[in-house]
Amino acid sequence: MDLSLAGALWQQMQQGLRGHSTPGPLPAFTDRATFSSAFAVSELAATSTGLATQAVADLLAASGPEVFSPPVSVNVRLASRWFQQSFCPLNRAAPALWDALAGDYQSRDGWIRLHTNAAHHRQAMERVLGRHADRPALARQVRQWQASELEQAIIDAGGCAAEMRSAAAWQQHPQGLAVQREPLFSWQSTLPAPAPAWLLPRARPLLGIRVLDLTRIIAGPVATRFLASLGARVLRIDPPGWQEPTLDEEMSGGKRRAVLDLTQPADRAQFVRLLREADVLVHGYRADALERLGFDAETLHSLSPGLVDAGLNAWGWQGPWRNRRGFDSLVQMGCGIAERGMQWQQSDKPVPLPVQALDHATGYLLAAAVLEGLRRRLTGGHGSQVRLSLARTAWLLQQYPTDHLTGTGIAPQVEDNLPCYELTPWGFGVRLKAAARLPGTPQLCATAGSPPGTHPAEW
Repeated sequence: MDLSLAGALWQQMQQGLRGHSTPGPLPAFTDRATFSSAFAVSELAATSTGLATQAVADLLAASGPEVFSPPVSVNVRLASRWFQQSFCPLNRAAPALWDALAGDYQSRDGWIRLHTNAAHHRQAMERVLGRHADRPALARQVRQWQASELEQAIIDAGGCAAEMRSAAAWQQHPQGLAVQREPLFSWQSTLPAPAPAWLLPRARPLLGIRVLDLTRIIAGPVATRFLASLGARVLRIDPPGWQEPTLDEEMSGGKRRAVLDLTQPADRAQFVRLLREADVLVHGYRADALERLGFDAETLHSLSPGLVDAGLNAWGWQGPWRNRRGFDSLVQMGCGIAERGMQWQQSDKPVPLPVQALDHATGYLLAAAVLEGLRRRLTGGHGSQVRLSLARTAWLLQQYPTDHLTGTGIAPQVEDNLPCYELTPWGFGVRLKAAARLPGTPQLCATAGSPPGTHPAEW
């Protein structure tokens, strides 16, 4: 692990989170095994995990002058492994992470990535390219297109795709220019609110704090899983028919899961009742999605004064792509990361990061932002709005190439796992130990994962 890179990442993260230029001390880093990558992926994993954990310590310290905040330490190898997978099923195969047709394809003039994991995204791709029995057949069809034209056609059909661009091309692209102008954390203070009656016990700091979770896939669920591991009462709301079978065990630990259709009056009224009692709202919709549902920032904070309103999206909050569908793998293709990896590895095809680091890192940064918002509510008596994006996290990472490093690899070890089995609705498995340590404050989800609709939409 390169401590100079970790220190620079830490400084930028802390400045964005706290809004001042005097960052706190780096966590103590142990077991510094790193990924082999063109960028500082393990340093990003360790510092983002450490930032979220340091934000816990800062919230506890704000609860009273007598509260002592012990130093945070981060196991770099474990932090890197959490960016891979934290839950391992036993005596059964892990679910496939990708749809059979998802992936990178060579076009007439370059490369493009098709994202087809969700059924409606695959159907959108098929409306443009037709149905194909296998990848070779689809690949032959993709070769007939220019990458930029196919990207736009699939987007226009309601699907997800990204042409592979170089970093230089992205930095001159209208969306790339917009992302570079955005802060890592975009903060706004909202209306004053009464002093909260949070207990903030050191062993479970977020005990009783209510988190309304409107996130899906990886980045947002990473954030709310972290909050749940600290005792938060997390209620995740999914729309009818939504399924994430590849991620349910991995991401839903510690949460209750309900289903509501916010376009229906009864479900909408129930959502309003939940929101009135929420301390935190975490959402991962496109930039104007909540506004179109009638829940703009003013409405949210009038319903729940003091609310910590934390949102993320894929491509950033300004610029022409602010409402474009996106995922980690697509952002890596679009912003130059996969093209730089291709050069670094001297490959003839795109080389992404070894893990979906933009998702996971943004998730931990979002968790840190929620904790900082709670601290500001406690000390300043007002709510907060904060915005992050995968593309802005990518821009942060792209400032830290590691061409001179090869990494030592991330080898699983038996002692990495918690000394107990986790029983889920799908079977037994084992969970990794937390990568970051704050003495006296364990990070441990009290319940196993569950599918959507397991619980009622109630606190």
